Formats: sequence, C-alpha cells, structure tokens
Amino acid sequence: MKHNVLQIFGIFLFAVFFLGGCASLERNHAMNTEELLAAAGFRMKVADTPEKLAHLKSMQQRTFLTHTRDGYTYYAYADAKFCNCLYMGTEGNYREFSHLKIQQNNAEANLEAAEMNQEAAMNWGPWGGWVAWGPWN
Repeated sequence: MKHNVLQIFGIFLFAVFFLGGCASLERNHAMNTEELLAAAGFRMKVADTPEKLAHLKSMQQRTFLTHTRDGYTYYAYADAKFCNCLYMGTEGNYREFSHLKIQQNNAEANLEAAEMNQEAAMNWGPWGGWVAWGPWN
C-alpha cells in the first residue's frame, strides 16, 4: 500500500511539472508573437469591458483572422488567455510581421548551427573523446 501511494505521488509530481512546463512554453510563445505583432505596427486593444472580453473569448485564439472592409483587408489576432487583448493591423502590418518572423526563425537557426559547429570544433582528444566517458567504456 505504501508503495502505491509513493507511485501515485510521483506520477502526480511529474504531471504537475510537465504541465507547468507546457504552460510556460505556451506563454513564452504567445509573448514572443505579441512582441513581433507590436514591432510590426499592430495595435493592441485591451478587452476592458465584459462585452469586449466575451467577444474576445468567442474568437479563434492566437491565430490570424481577416476582415475586409471598404476594399481593405485587416488582420486581427485575439489572445484571451494571456493578455486579454486583440491586436489589429493592416496588410502592411501583416507583411512586416511575416518578415520579422522569418528573420527571427533564421536567426534562431543560425545560432543553433553556430552552437553545433562550436561543439564539433572542440578538441576532446586529451580527454579520450566522448567514447571514454560513457557506460560503453
């Protein structure tokens, strides 16, 4: 019985930490996207009334929605979970956001490649290489 309680407690702790990590990643992704939206010129509108909040929650979340009015296309990005806000922008703002997102992805890929190249360039010979460190030795 004591063994089962410890297993259940261990599973509970794992679930709490795992789900907490997922929520943190989701929040970071949302914050990153919202920073790019602001940099691209999107305007943030806060849901500061119960009616606005209800409407915001009814919208598809954290994705771009388009609306055409008087021949112009506008873009909206709703986030009722983290900022309780709606980002609104034009086609130009959307193009700038896409450009910034591509730049960011390229920078992240370049950083990852540089880190991999740095690791590959390390001279581990005096230590016997990685093979000498594992259980296979």
